[in-house]
Amino acid sequence: MGIKNFKKSKWFPVVAILTSTYFIVLTVFVVWMVFFDTNSLLIHMELKREIKKLEKQKEFLQEEIAKDKKIIDKLSDPEELEKFAREQYYLKKKNEEIYLIEYEDSLKQKKDE
Repeated sequence: MGIKNFKKSKWFPVVAILTSTYFIVLTVFVVWMVFFDTNSLLIHMELKREIKKLEKQKEFLQEEIAKDKKIIDKLSDPEELEKFAREQYYLKKKNEEIYLIEYEDSLKQKKDE
């Protein structure tokens, strides 16, 4: 098969394009940018995943901050603060007794645990 016959074949345009200097340079450039460059596509994908993770964490923490602000606003009232202290820490006033009432169903749960 001579050069004249090869030029007439159906594969000649494909081979000509693949051996073109522009195509080779473009291919090397694309491979370099996707895999080897410091700002490669792979690094960008990894950073996007990390950004999504951090945004979810940010939303969660903002919700927690909103809950805490509600509790702080609620505890700024002296009556609510007293109620909280009595319920959570079993604090009492002088000359006052505290009785803890436990129901049977709550006692069963404690035994199961």
